[in-house]
Amino acid sequence: MTPTEGPSPTGSDAGQAPQPGTGAEPVARGWTADDKATAAGGAVEDASGEDLPGGVRRGDTVAAVVRQWQAVHPGLDTGPMEIIGRINRCAALLQQAEDAPLRRAGLSRPEFDLLGALRRTGHELTPGDLARETFSSGAAVTKRLKQLTERGLVERRGDTRDRRVVHLRLTDAGRDLVDAILPVQLAYETAVLSGVDGPEQGELAALLGELLSQLEGRLGVLRA
Repeated sequence: MTPTEGPSPTGSDAGQAPQPGTGAEPVARGWTADDKATAAGGAVEDASGEDLPGGVRRGDTVAAVVRQWQAVHPGLDTGPMEIIGRINRCAALLQQAEDAPLRRAGLSRPEFDLLGALRRTGHELTPGDLARETFSSGAAVTKRLKQLTERGLVERRGDTRDRRVVHLRLTDAGRDLVDAILPVQLAYETAVLSGVDGPEQGELAALLGELLSQLEGRLGVLRA
């Protein structure tokens, strides 16, 4: 379901993201009231819906779409739409809300994913490796790596046996940036999910994991 875009890593000026090319390393700060409201969904317009017992609001935009299709085609099975439509809608809202800690650090979610892949694997990767790790196109990875290299967060090393191969690794500044952002980004995402109870989060994660595993194994067959 895809981030894009708590405490905030910032540049040398408080509350200001480091500019590309400076190589400035953000440091962790405290959450602001606006951060908490945004993470909790306060910056996203509430979908209208009917009130259920206990004050729970169940109607979402996908429910309205489903009802409209059922009126047009009463015999149509809209079950898949109710799942996939909600996954897509959640992903769109999360991207619209953005990732506050990443944004203040001057990073997009795709750029942070590249840095994170280099950090968590713990060894050098080629652009092709990074494309596979982040589910991105080669052209997109090349563009992002250029920006990250210019900022002094990633460095390149040519292969001694094949000049066409490039190996990439984090600089010290890149590693420190990832390590500073990750805890606050996780805290931000925790706030985003605060409306879902802990046990339900575990169930949701398990169900999404099962769906993702099936899609990763069968999507190629479905496309064919």
